[in-house]
Amino acid sequence: MPPRRFRSSVAASWLVAMVVVLAACSSSSIPTGPIDTTAAAPQVISVSPAQGTDKVDPAAAVNVTTSSGVLTSVTLTNEDGKAIDGIFTPDKTAWKPNEQLGYGRTYTIKAEGMAVTGPIGPVTSSFTTIKPGNQTKVYLNTTGGESIADGGTYGVGMVVVAHFDEDITDHAAAEKRLVVTADPPVEGAWYWLDNRNAHWRPKEYWKPGTKVSVAANLYGAEVSNGLFGQEDSKTNFVIGPSHVSIADDNTHVVQVFENGNLVRTMPTSMGRGGTEVIAGKTFSFYTMPGVYTVMDKGNPVIMDSSSYGLPINSRLGYKEAIPYATRISTDGIYLHELDTTVWAQGNTDTSHGCLNLNQDNASWFYNWSLPGDVVEVRNTGGPALAVWQNGDWTLPWDQWVAGNS
Repeated sequence: MPPRRFRSSVAASWLVAMVVVLAACSSSSIPTGPIDTTAAAPQVISVSPAQGTDKVDPAAAVNVTTSSGVLTSVTLTNEDGKAIDGIFTPDKTAWKPNEQLGYGRTYTIKAEGMAVTGPIGPVTSSFTTIKPGNQTKVYLNTTGGESIADGGTYGVGMVVVAHFDEDITDHAAAEKRLVVTADPPVEGAWYWLDNRNAHWRPKEYWKPGTKVSVAANLYGAEVSNGLFGQEDSKTNFVIGPSHVSIADDNTHVVQVFENGNLVRTMPTSMGRGGTEVIAGKTFSFYTMPGVYTVMDKGNPVIMDSSSYGLPINSRLGYKEAIPYATRISTDGIYLHELDTTVWAQGNTDTSHGCLNLNQDNASWFYNWSLPGDVVEVRNTGGPALAVWQNGDWTLPWDQWVAGNS
């Protein structure tokens, strides 16, 4: 017999002998069936939120997972028995709802699975979401009060306004939920004008072509004591070409630049200056110096002096339809057509504060301008343009950041 086969036979005999000896030394019998290799790995289904949890943020994550095996069935229902739709991961080891949960509701999760050892579960969990005392909605607007158009184009001085319909006393909590992102990235900050209006702008003018996304992730968030966000809001926009106009009262002209190139020079007549007391109220007739932005426009706009307290029937009162009017301040400063002052445009200030233009220039500027375009007013009298008057860019950056809480 060949040597290899002889040695194998001896080894086999030795192994049999060892088995016999071991059997003789043991008080228990040797198992004859398959060995259970799964005992050390129990099958577990985990559910979040846990059973009995209350005051759950309805925007928080709801998850069902299994440590091994797969999920075969997961249901999530509210107290009325309505099923909430959900989705499994491709490997069926996790599940989550794909619908937003509601405030003040009770939800029940039931989950089952299957492992190599057989069925696992069912596991159930019931939890209750927050019931707010009050809710607030936020609107993402321009400084003109209009909704930011999703996919719209705005000027390099564009300011994002988050307008709340309830007073926000915890500005920091609200700011955590207000997110502005830009491509390319920019440095920017929020500034609260009051408890209902927060403005966001970059440190420097936007670069043309910048893509901007704004999100107000308020749903489920407590933004003041007992006040929760009603819903999420979001919008996207792009920055158009650089439009910067410089109105200089030393020359009485408006120079208009596009991407740094002078494209038009427009003679103007600005605020006549000074103050007067009329009907017991003091009125200022300056075009305030500062950096404005285009807010909105109309053709025509009904301009009524009584809207800011100056009686129509007074010596300086007025109410008339003004064509090609582009607004740049909250208190009614426009670049607009006024043919009756063409004689003064380029040499004399005669207006209540607006920048008068002839028809050709006013209509051109009206059609050319974008919301957020920059208009700098220089060398005029009176106090500087205030932030609440649409002077976001007039405020130095360090003061802007210091006032953003």
